Amino acid sequence: MAESPNQKKSRALKITGLLETEYPNAGCRLNHDNPFQLLISTLLAAQCTDERVNAVMGPLYKKYKTPADFLKVKPGDLEKELNSINFYRNKTKSVINCSKTLVEKHGGKVPETMEKLVELAGVGRKTANVVLGNCYGVPAIMTDTHLMRVSTRLGLTDSDKPEKIEAELKEIIPDNLQVRYSHLVGEHGRQVCKAKKPLCDKCVINKLCPGKEQYMN
Repeated sequence: MAESPNQKKSRALKITGLLETEYPNAGCRLNHDNPFQLLISTLLAAQCTDERVNAVMGPLYKKYKTPADFLKVKPGDLEKELNSINFYRNKTKSVINCSKTLVEKHGGKVPETMEKLVELAGVGRKTANVVLGNCYGVPAIMTDTHLMRVSTRLGLTDSDKPEKIEAELKEIIPDNLQVRYSHLVGEHGRQVCKAKKPLCDKCVINKLCPGKEQYMN
């Protein structure tokens, strides 16, 4: 018998509660002191680890504190500073173009709406949601690979498209829990519900997961 929307909502709340107990310190893994730093770091973290981005950007944010500061750097010099980050050449262009738009259209400030954020170079809905949820308190589902994988295994979505996953989860996760759900499920994906071999025997939400059958047999 198919799960009703209300049953799915109830199960999602139970999952969030159990994960909250398991990962009380779950949160954004990208180090940042303000929305601009998180915006740039999230842009750079695409197909790269948060750890690598933190290692590279920690020292750079002491040198380049504003979008205007990034515009003063020669592209070739910035490329050299970002060269240990995957796809650094294209990302360097995005950082510069993003900073240029912030200076020219937003007075150097990071916008607080999805519509304006996704107009920035290199910024899609996922990056925008990271900034909105972590910096501006806006309800947001952050569709990184961990969230998409775990949410699909849990049967909370049956899509593999980020925007559809975001929309489906917004239907069942209350606004005030969306950011928290994103952090908790992301942490669970890193530590337990791994891509190749999930550790189902160590999973605190095992009993609430329909996807466990294919991994435990």
